[in-house]
Amino acid sequence: MSILVDKSTRLLVQGITGREGSFHTEQMIEYGTNVVAGVTPGKGGQWFRTNSKRVPVFDTVKKAAEATGANTAIIFVPARFAVDAVYEAADAGLVLIVCLTEHIPVQDMISVRAYLDTKNTRLVGPNCPGLLTPSEAKVGIIPGYIATPGNVGLVSRSGTLTYEVMDSLTRRGIGQSTCVGIGGDPISGTSFIDVLQLFEEDPQTEQVILIGEIGGNAEEMAAAYIAQQMTKRVTAFIAGQTAPPGRRMGHAGAIVEGKSGTAEGKVAALRAAGVQVAEHPDQIVDMIA
Repeated sequence: MSILVDKSTRLLVQGITGREGSFHTEQMIEYGTNVVAGVTPGKGGQWFRTNSKRVPVFDTVKKAAEATGANTAIIFVPARFAVDAVYEAADAGLVLIVCLTEHIPVQDMISVRAYLDTKNTRLVGPNCPGLLTPSEAKVGIIPGYIATPGNVGLVSRSGTLTYEVMDSLTRRGIGQSTCVGIGGDPISGTSFIDVLQLFEEDPQTEQVILIGEIGGNAEEMAAAYIAQQMTKRVTAFIAGQTAPPGRRMGHAGAIVEGKSGTAEGKVAALRAAGVQVAEHPDQIVDMIA
């Protein structure tokens, strides 16, 4: 099994005719993802073509979903349009939305999250690399060639560290069940706890890697969940341990304010929950091997 995406995923790409949307749609199709539709207002009736496939383009998500049976959307549109794109996909009844867009205002995301809580729709992101189930589906920008099927689940706030750890696992012959980048913004659609629960329920996933970073309390909340609910082994790494207090490092959510969100506090909470915590990313694979 896998979580969130697999061979049954029928993907719709919002912003398919833009530069980023076109490039990554082709990459997803080449990986084997079943891309069934694209959406660009004003370009309905056109086709997006690759060497191996033609994908119909629609003016609206509703029309695309009705015509193709799409169940998942990925958003490649600028921040000023991304919030409306999420609302449109949710209103069209898609069960999973992956939003890669960065620089969406926090206030807007608060409204989006409240709206999605009234819908049967899960959002992954924003400001994330998406997710990948090796040899089944790639929804996002995670490089497919660094993945191999296996039983280690990975959930991360950092895109680049996701790639680094996946590559290290594959080089050591350790496969992954699903790799999920939840994004590093202060308000996100899917939390560590959400993904940990899915991995706990997935019979293929035997152990989990959690990659966190400074800022916020998501890792401390995950630690409490792990201590109370997880039966599977969890290994973690917290990025930003040398970051000076009060300075944002990378993601919008990676800022330490006062005593909140420090690497030391996150590491202590995870270790108290029985999680083995690596001091450097390259130690992760050794700890789980």
